[in-house]
Parts: sequence; C-alpha cells; structure tokens
Amino acid sequence: MNKPTLFGYGLTTKAIAKKLGGECTFYDDKAKEPYIDEESNQIFPSHLFDPESSKLEVTTPSVPPHHPLIKSAKNLLSEYDYFAKEMPFSIWISGTNGKTTTTQMLQHLLKKRGSVAGGNIGTPLAQLDPKAPIWILESSSFTLHHTNIASPNIYILLPITPDHIDWHRTAENYEADKLKPLRTMKEGELALVPKGLNLPETSAYVVEYDSTEFLEEYFSIDSLKLRFRGAFLEDALLALAVTKVLFDEIDYEAINAFTLDNHRQEEMLDSLGRLWVNDSKATNLDASIQAVKTYDDRFIHLILGGDDKGADLTPLFELIATKKLHLYTIGANSEKLAKLATEHGVEFTACKTLENAVGTISQKLTKDEVALLSPAAASFDQFNSYKHRGEEFFKFVKNIK
Repeated sequence: MNKPTLFGYGLTTKAIAKKLGGECTFYDDKAKEPYIDEESNQIFPSHLFDPESSKLEVTTPSVPPHHPLIKSAKNLLSEYDYFAKEMPFSIWISGTNGKTTTTQMLQHLLKKRGSVAGGNIGTPLAQLDPKAPIWILESSSFTLHHTNIASPNIYILLPITPDHIDWHRTAENYEADKLKPLRTMKEGELALVPKGLNLPETSAYVVEYDSTEFLEEYFSIDSLKLRFRGAFLEDALLALAVTKVLFDEIDYEAINAFTLDNHRQEEMLDSLGRLWVNDSKATNLDASIQAVKTYDDRFIHLILGGDDKGADLTPLFELIATKKLHLYTIGANSEKLAKLATEHGVEFTACKTLENAVGTISQKLTKDEVALLSPAAASFDQFNSYKHRGEEFFKFVKNIK
C-alpha cells in the first residue's frame, strides 16, 4: 500500500501508520510544532499541510467536512475507502442509537463462522484480519460521510434522530450521510432501514421496517423466546435477521447468552432495595427516548443533561410530558432543559451536578419507582467519558445509607 498523508493523530490513522511500518506523515490540530513519534512518524500542525505535495490523504473520521484539511485535500479517502480492495464480505451497521450493541450481538452470533468486528466499535480496520470471511463494521455518520468507494454487502440502519448537528450542520445532512451506503450497493445486496426516510436511488434490495413486530413477522422470529426488551429487543431482532438471511439460522440460545455492555440500562438496587438504572451511554435523544419507554410502567425519576451537541430535544420532552415522571437537570445544558420542561409542563428540579441529583432523588424514591440516568447528552462538560459518568453515578448510589 502507498503511504498516505494522514489527517488527525488518532486511533484510526495511527493504526494505519503502524500497519505500514511507520514513517508516515500526519497533520493534526493539537500539534503546535512539528515532532517525530516513537514510530518515526512525522506530525505537523494542520495549517502546514500543502495539498500540492500530497498524492493521497486518509482522514480520521471525526475531522469535519468544513475543516481546512478536508476542504483543501485533492485525493481524500476514508478509512473504509483505503481498505476497500482488501475488505471481505462486509456488514455495516449504523444508526443514532444501538449500533454498538447490534454490532456486538451480530459478532457474537457469527464469530463461529470466522467473522471479526471493528470500525467505530473500537478496532480500526487496519487491525482487522483481511483473511476473515466477514467484517462486521460499526459505522459512524462521520465515516460514512467521508466514504465514497467502499460499499457494504449488507447494510443495517437502526432508527435515526438528529445527532452531531454541530458536525453535519443540518439534520438533513445527517440523514443523507446515514443513507449514503445505499448509493453504491449492488443488486442482490440487502439494506434494512427504518421506514419513512428519504432514500436515495439504490440497486440494493431494501427492506423498510417500522416496528419490532414487523421484524418478527418478516424474518419469522419469535420474540417470546428472547430475553431482551425495549431497544435491546430491536437490536437482537436485527442481528438475528442477518443470520436468517445469510444462513437461514435463528439461534435463540446464542443470542440470549449475549451480555450487554455496562452503562446501557444497567440496573442496580441500592441498600434500601430501590431500583437505579445507569443508562449513561444514552448520549443522544433517541437513546433516552428508548430508555423512558422501557421503564414507563413505573414512575420515573429521570436525570438529564450534559453537552447535547446542539440537538433539538423537543421530541424527548413531548414524550416525557405524557409520562408519570419528574425531571432532574444537570450539566451544561441545564438552562435549555429547564426552558423545555417549562414549555411542556414537565415538573423538574435543577440539580447542576449528578451527585446532587442522586441525593435529591434518594429522598423521594420508593421501591415501586425507578431512578433513571439517561442524559441525552455527551458527558465531557463534567466527566471524562460516558463510562466515567456511569461509574460516578453508581458510586453515589452505593453511598446511599
């Protein structure tokens, strides 16, 4: 492979450089002056990039389309494009919420057939085995935006709601990037997408779904044999749909043996036997909507707040206004949440911090109710990551006497 110029000194591009034996050239916003790393790669400040001296560029997914590096590049590829020629049969999975779980579930089911999983799930394509028969790739909207050559054999799109608007600029752009793989897919390839989207022209066989009931009936799956509920039921049905299509197999025992990640609707009882749910990974609107729907058979003490990345949270408030619920606001968007709560008639308490929210809820929570951390926002205003936020949440809960 030719050594490309690499945009962004991140996980994706560093893995490419390592695969190529180092001595690659990076341009990164965090570099204040040129330096050489331990792999003999040269890292330069972004503003020093000269498009005339570069024959090929590969970007880390997070660099936005309006960045000067992207706008000036003349031979730009995504990570997916760069590995398109050696990519085996591939299944791409995207969506606003649930793509990680669906990817993990499908890898759990297909590992016995030699599949490997990567992409946004944490393993760069440069580290995947090109001899594996199947690549299962969690695909972010950032990656899909930059991808123009590579194409999936099966594309699974989970429901989408506007997200990363600060990156995509508009909700329409976000949706278009999520649907972009359909444009390059071929006849006989499957795209499974939510109903009601503005689909581009495609040669793929498109199945539009609008409910778990539709998925159950279309792919002949018996959900009563599954242990998952809410959004996780949909994730499991989509994973099983793929095994049904590829191998005419629905392995209920295998899917039920799958263990969910921490920080996704993770339940804990406090010292008084009351239910607390850590859904810290709910960093966007849709994830929190799904969490509220999952627990709406109880009165919900809901903790929201953080960095919402400019998202319109109105649909979430339209939902919670119809539920038996009290809201507790934390984080950088607290004033925005308070305004929305007032507009929609939702009772709320301004807590500022997660610790205050837990303490306030603890004074009211009964055994018949649920305390739900489902922030609908990123965590970086007050925490290192969603994992850190979830860990702190459970730490505060464990300290309840």
